[in-house]
Amino acid sequence: MGRRSRKRGGLPARDVVAPPASPAPRADPFARARARSQARDAEARAKLDPLAPGERPAAVTVAAFVAVGLAIANVALWAAGVKVSGQRTSPAGVVAFAILMLAAAVGLWRARYWAVLGFEALLGLSIVVAALSLVVASNAAAVVLCLGIIGLAGPLFWKLIRAMARIQMPDRRPPAPGG
Repeated sequence: MGRRSRKRGGLPARDVVAPPASPAPRADPFARARARSQARDAEARAKLDPLAPGERPAAVTVAAFVAVGLAIANVALWAAGVKVSGQRTSPAGVVAFAILMLAAAVGLWRARYWAVLGFEALLGLSIVVAALSLVVASNAAAVVLCLGIIGLAGPLFWKLIRAMARIQMPDRRPPAPGG
């Protein structure tokens, strides 16, 4: 009985409408924006000239000097007996940081991609820590120190990004045969 009553109340067979065909695939709404962005990127890359042999951007040179300065200052402050949070720092940490900064300075001087990228990571971390420390700064000296770090590290960070665009990423070499 249930089947018959549904058939009677429905549409006659000749009036049955087929379901609409699936709509045509829509064009990607971001395709135009992506194409414009790729065109701008290609135009910017075309304007860049790779570094000539022996050439070093000014920002990379400045970063090399900053790395050497940080290494020397860290060792000198430790030798002078400066305490951090009321405690003397360990010589192992001071030496490790000095070696890291000197290695970065050598890599920066030679305009190596890895050195610029690593130094940028350290600068970025310093900027973030200084900005977060600024939130909890309890006196004017702390505020000045935080703003000084941000004010000096920020522009150098930005200039190094622009310099990295000219330093080519090292080619990946295939592994040696048998190894």
